[in-house]
Amino acid sequence: MLDVAEHAGVSKASVSRFIGDDRALLSDAIAQRIEQAISELGYRPNQMARGLKRGRTRLIGMLVADIRNPYSIAVMHGVETACRRHGYSLVVCNTDRDDEQERQHLALLRSYNIEGLIVNTLGHHRDELQELHREMPLVLVDRKVEQLESDLVGLDNPAAVEMALAHLEQRGYRDVLLVTEPFDGTSSRIERVSGFKNWIKQHSSFQGAVVETGSDLTAHLKTFLDTHGQGPKALFCANGIAALASTHALRELGCKLFEDVGLIALDDLDWYPLVGSGITALAQPTAEIGASAFECLLKRLRGDVGPVRTVDFAARLIARGSTLGDLR
Repeated sequence: MLDVAEHAGVSKASVSRFIGDDRALLSDAIAQRIEQAISELGYRPNQMARGLKRGRTRLIGMLVADIRNPYSIAVMHGVETACRRHGYSLVVCNTDRDDEQERQHLALLRSYNIEGLIVNTLGHHRDELQELHREMPLVLVDRKVEQLESDLVGLDNPAAVEMALAHLEQRGYRDVLLVTEPFDGTSSRIERVSGFKNWIKQHSSFQGAVVETGSDLTAHLKTFLDTHGQGPKALFCANGIAALASTHALRELGCKLFEDVGLIALDDLDWYPLVGSGITALAQPTAEIGASAFECLLKRLRGDVGPVRTVDFAARLIARGSTLGDLR
């Protein structure tokens, strides 16, 4: 700042005003001289240092469990777009489903002096999250963390499961296998499986079972297809990763896709329309979920101390060829 002031022939205080929030106090002539000096000297403000001095960095942290997951990418884009619209920048840390990585990233985010945190992980480091939550606003996305009193934004999982099964029932399917990733304490997966089991109990004309993705998935699907059930069979994949694993397994079995078995999946991914006659999907409003998570955080940053809120979004059914054959 001293170099710029000497080069422009103005006071250091004038330079401070120019790069701060008081530029309007300067005359046009002085502002122009400072701007020219900055350009000629190649001066670049240190945003982190400016934030530390003012007590505001305008940085928002986001912790995601798996950045390769299409859901995480889509929600993150929604968060980043909302951040940018309000003059904030987003710092993203990927835990890669590793507890030690999560611990290290939480420490890293704190060192960046973030103003708020959005979390989409298993939350195994609950004590660290609680400590951070005492220092700053924190919003959870998709997954609950036990004993962490924080706003939560995600999908209305029970309603989404009911929508999927009602669609299958309408299309004539009577034997349904739910394919899910291993629970691993993930609340959204647990809610979907619980909703599935409850719906099956209430519909005696339906038969249902649950399997997890993994090395035994192909064998499980073969058993399901070979076993006599209560009627036409369908798979209900609880997310995009389960849908991809199931599609690979069905091809490995030589299954005539959507003739031997129907398929509906939660999440709507770009490749769904490209498989056979297309995979029926329950689309999540991921951009809205991400934007809403930031909006909840912004309200807390602005002083909202109201009760913890839960924002549940509805899924949207997109019917394609994988369930369009009326089997009744």
